[in-house]
Amino acid sequence: MWKHFSRSDLAHTPAAVRTMALAALAASFFLSLLCGLFYNAWTYEADRILREEGTWQARLILTGGSQEETLETLEQFAQVDTAAINEALSGPEAWVVDLTFRDKTAAYDTLARIRDRLGLDEDQTQTHDTLLSRYLVTDPRDPDPPLLLPFLLGVLGALVLALVLLLRNAFEITMQARLHRLGILASVGATPRQLRLCLLQEAAAVSLLPLAAGTLLGFAACFGVLAAVNRAAADLPGRQPAVFTLHPAVVAGALLTALITVLLSAWLPARRLCRIPPLEAMRGYIQQSAGGKGNRSLTTRLLARCFGIRGELAGTALQAQKKSLRIANVSLLLSFLGFTAMLCFFTLSGISTDMTYFARYQDAWDVMATLPDTRLSDVPLTGELAALPGVEDCLVYEKQQAAALLPAEAQSDALQALGGLGALAGEEATAIQDGWLVEAPLVILDDAGFLRFCEEAGIAPSLDGALLLNRVWDSLHSNFRDRQYLPFVQPGTAALTLADGDGTALGELPLLGLTDTPPNLREEYDSYTLVLFWPQSLWERWTQEHSLPAPAQAPEVLVRLLGREGISQAECEALQEKTAALLEGAGYACTVENRLTERADNDRMIRGAEAILGAFCLLLAAIGLANVFLNTLGFVEQRRREFARYLSLGMTPRELRSLFWMEGAVLALRPLAITLPLTAGMLALMLRASYLDPALFLAEAPVLPVVLFALLILVSIALAYALGARRVLSADLSEILKDDSLL
Repeated sequence: MWKHFSRSDLAHTPAAVRTMALAALAASFFLSLLCGLFYNAWTYEADRILREEGTWQARLILTGGSQEETLETLEQFAQVDTAAINEALSGPEAWVVDLTFRDKTAAYDTLARIRDRLGLDEDQTQTHDTLLSRYLVTDPRDPDPPLLLPFLLGVLGALVLALVLLLRNAFEITMQARLHRLGILASVGATPRQLRLCLLQEAAAVSLLPLAAGTLLGFAACFGVLAAVNRAAADLPGRQPAVFTLHPAVVAGALLTALITVLLSAWLPARRLCRIPPLEAMRGYIQQSAGGKGNRSLTTRLLARCFGIRGELAGTALQAQKKSLRIANVSLLLSFLGFTAMLCFFTLSGISTDMTYFARYQDAWDVMATLPDTRLSDVPLTGELAALPGVEDCLVYEKQQAAALLPAEAQSDALQALGGLGALAGEEATAIQDGWLVEAPLVILDDAGFLRFCEEAGIAPSLDGALLLNRVWDSLHSNFRDRQYLPFVQPGTAALTLADGDGTALGELPLLGLTDTPPNLREEYDSYTLVLFWPQSLWERWTQEHSLPAPAQAPEVLVRLLGREGISQAECEALQEKTAALLEGAGYACTVENRLTERADNDRMIRGAEAILGAFCLLLAAIGLANVFLNTLGFVEQRRREFARYLSLGMTPRELRSLFWMEGAVLALRPLAITLPLTAGMLALMLRASYLDPALFLAEAPVLPVVLFALLILVSIALAYALGARRVLSADLSEILKDDSLL
């Protein structure tokens, strides 16, 4: 009997069937799309780590014992999957064993037991924290574990919850449309359990096919998104294309989640509706509490003040729909707030990056080559590099690190007037007896380049001394964005005593002079350091007579090439290829980059990040807008009864239509009204923290995309309410007045 009733009920309520089917289709589509995108992003990141850093999960550094016995001991641990010697990292003094585990969650515990069993020190074991964190496995002793993946899982869970609530609201709308029939069944003896099972079987019959179709369409859309990302990022250097993959567990999980969502979405409103008294159900709607004046919302009071009784009615209707429109309000607010905040952040970040890097160094380099594990004396190619076609200027240099002893009286008068180095540098300054121990970055230039730098600084060219960058940042009277500098040392300083990090003197370095302008290099120098520029020949003589501390990192040589003014990207790339060919042909391992391509790649990556985050905001807005459409088109019968009452009180169809526009305007403008002040406040804080001129931001403010996003919300909600008004007002409301349920 119940099957025949359900079949008849669905045949006589095509609007409810369409609403449930569309809701199931939309929910399963978005759910499978989100699951597919998240899974493919996770697999892409995991594959990148495995490709670049290796498949090992833990590593042992051993210095003695039998290799075979050690490997046998390791294989006795139940959680150890593989134990293999890393030949590339092993040497005569130590050998390295790479481990993988069957259960990644037991990696840290198993490694601790291995360390105790083999008697290893803490520094003889390593864990692949980056790889393990992608499987939600973190070091229990780490006070700051990686939280990006848990955060993304939380975002995914919030979106899934929003889809569940969206589907629940859709089923509640359709079931409320059938209250009258449910009331009749209850009045003739149908039990609440029978009514719930009837509604559940109807929901399952209507939703199964849309669920399957929506899941397939969602994964197909995921494939299309990945293909679009691959096309957009095809030119990025070093990027591997994303390969669409699906694990059976992901498909099964998406389908199962969608099915459970449908059943829960049908069960919850069915359970509530079956508790309604039969007589009230036969009226065809749930009687809402009128409430007193004190219960009116702020929106209702504002509308009443602006539009009188029509505003009061529109505000009351919105207040009655507050629960069913909760997803729309939250989703639209978060999507618009996230979209505007994201665009403002990227705009400010782009302005800051341009000021501190691209615009700042656009005249400092066109092509840059880095030669790792190489010293300046090992590169006799300065002439060949300078002779490359298109090269206007060539400078080859090396960087080292030392310290300098600076007596208190050797500080400039201006610096001493402010209280000395300690007043400006604070904790960064290291005080010693009668002075300061100051970090001294060393920049060793090729001799020809150093002589040119002497001429530019107005100092007699010579290779018998170094030049000191005589400036220190006055942090008391300027900010990092617009720095003001003071002389660091007394004029006429002719020598400087170098020291190691402990303050032990190493020797005296003669100075040719002082300059307040560094050479034109792509280098950033710390604010409270004594930067020294050496000629290569002096560096070789001085280091033979004095011993410098061992460098903290491997030496590297940098080659800076400048082309003609206004050089094009094609010319930069051609010069980059010629430089790489020359260095690689001479047997050097090198990394060569050019300024214009690096900027283009940076802009492309920023646009890609904006596109991904913008798509997420659009998806969030789509969930909210879907809730609006379901709400306006699902409560047609209830709104017809409501408007029939207003018609009986003398309101005209034009006035009735204005109620829809008021409701839609409030729903559309609310996220804008909340977002814009919040964004303005966040923007003011970011401008203050970054010391940027607001005029710079206003010149590049993302007004157009924000306006387009706002128009998307406004037009979509206007369309939803226009369709709702058309369906409600197209019926003969006077006929509804004859219904006894209105009495």
